[in-house]
Amino acid sequence: MNIVIRQEGIEDHKVVYNLVEKAFKEAEHTDGNEQNLVEALRRGRAFVPELSLVAEVEKEVAGHILFTEARIGKDTLLVLAPVSVLPEYQGKGVGGRLIEEGHRIARELGYRGIVLLGYPAYYSKFGYLPSVTYGIKSPFEVPEEFFMAVELEEGSLKGVEGMLEFPEEFGI
Repeated sequence: MNIVIRQEGIEDHKVVYNLVEKAFKEAEHTDGNEQNLVEALRRGRAFVPELSLVAEVEKEVAGHILFTEARIGKDTLLVLAPVSVLPEYQGKGVGGRLIEEGHRIARELGYRGIVLLGYPAYYSKFGYLPSVTYGIKSPFEVPEEFFMAVELEEGSLKGVEGMLEFPEEFGI
């Protein structure tokens, strides 16, 4: 299967909205609002256009990922949320390719690390560890193994410690 990753364009917004809605429709943990979160994040100050990516499979948009800026004191990190893949393409590497390409671009843009709330069994494959490993704390109650972070270069999160401040669009 040929997967092409590219930056999302304005012309993709409606397709991505529907894709995110479909991707989370049967998800175990969802508030059913992920597609609206994507819309709000695009309009926010934390939005990084280069890190809003789509995955195309045979010219169909099959996946989307969004990374936005977050703060810990004076340090800027990224939050990965959400990663969305159409149900018929889940488990076929689309999400993984989006994550890997997002990491590559984030590294090129000079970001130090990424934080997310997700499943350890999946995200650990991409180098994510519990964020407490780096001294990064969640602003809400969550089992520490689900609040995860990854360094984009070895040692890049050294000295970045404290409570993560999510973009206001997350409502946290």
